[in-house]
Amino acid sequence: MKKYLAMLLAGALSVSLLAGCGGSNGSDSAASNAGSASNGSADQSSVIKIGGIGPLTGSAAVYGIATKTGAQVAVDEINALGGLQFALDFQDDEGDAEKAVNAYNNLKGKGMQVLYGTTTTTPCVAVAAETFNDRIFQLTPSASSTKVTEGRDNVFQACFTDPNQGKAAANYIKEHNLGTKVAAIYNNGDPYSTGIFNAFQAEAQEIGLEVVSASTFPDDTNADFTVQLGEAQKAGADLVFMPIYYTPASLILNQAKTMGYEPTFFGCDGMDGILDLEGFDASLAEGLMLMTPFNAWGEDERTVKFVSEYQALAGGIPNQFAADGYDCIYAIYQACQQAGVTADMGPQEVCEKLTKVFTDGSFAVDGLTGSGMHWQTNGEVSKDPVVVKVESGKYVTQ
Repeated sequence: MKKYLAMLLAGALSVSLLAGCGGSNGSDSAASNAGSASNGSADQSSVIKIGGIGPLTGSAAVYGIATKTGAQVAVDEINALGGLQFALDFQDDEGDAEKAVNAYNNLKGKGMQVLYGTTTTTPCVAVAAETFNDRIFQLTPSASSTKVTEGRDNVFQACFTDPNQGKAAANYIKEHNLGTKVAAIYNNGDPYSTGIFNAFQAEAQEIGLEVVSASTFPDDTNADFTVQLGEAQKAGADLVFMPIYYTPASLILNQAKTMGYEPTFFGCDGMDGILDLEGFDASLAEGLMLMTPFNAWGEDERTVKFVSEYQALAGGIPNQFAADGYDCIYAIYQACQQAGVTADMGPQEVCEKLTKVFTDGSFAVDGLTGSGMHWQTNGEVSKDPVVVKVESGKYVTQ
């Protein structure tokens, strides 16, 4: 989902800002729908082979389906332009690190030249170790831990890093007087959640934001949050910070209502997708605030066109992960053009060329999830978060 490419503009072509996620739910049927996208009309013997990895089934399927569909839309658009051609082979890892490595090895055996993914953090950390050793270029749309890129010069991120999210959240809450006493509920078994919380807590202490309660849970299968909510309520917290994914967040919102506890709830990008969670009463999210790089209800021309085309392809409302997926493919495309990458190059040569472009200091990509996105030598992307609030079942940019 990006504002697309000077090359495209020079060709007087308007890129349709389209990305797809199984927005309505994370079901197998949504995965099937997302998988129906074609690889474009390119001759498969003369294309750059892009491997993709993420959860298409399981509890995190909404994320994988979103990034897969967004990426495939971009591939189809690029192939329709002529010239450089892509083919995407996206495989299901069910959000599991071992299965992600297996998928990576399968893709490598099939001649993958670039890796798009993986989608979630823990599998991405495992796969990044492989791509670094094999010298295969990797760009993840949504794995945000600094452990993904740490010590790996050929691995890059398209989403906010965890420390940046934590710091930004603390400052936003403080600057906008959203809460006088803050509680935090986070997953201490997840590097994404703990990474954001640790940065949030450090920044809160630095700027004088009072954190009165910090409680944890062990993993995203946790179903009872009454103890954590009770601790926050007893401490008088009028804002609860939740750097967690949408599945546990949906249970927390439901249980808070049952308890009669009504603080402001504030989340990060992993919360995006909660409104489309199957079986979730979206009214429970009314007033929820979260940081996200994309607002599907935006009224600018690019967003409106993207949402329309996304809905035609996959149904539902696209989330930020669909946008990140689309943006990643166009970033790879732009870098390939700038570096002179061709389909006959081996993955190691492609890696060397793309890594050089991504770290040369002048490479930048405009898109729906950020304008002038550029990358540091440590693989981190530079772009600013947007805070939205759920009002009447829609995101309203704050």
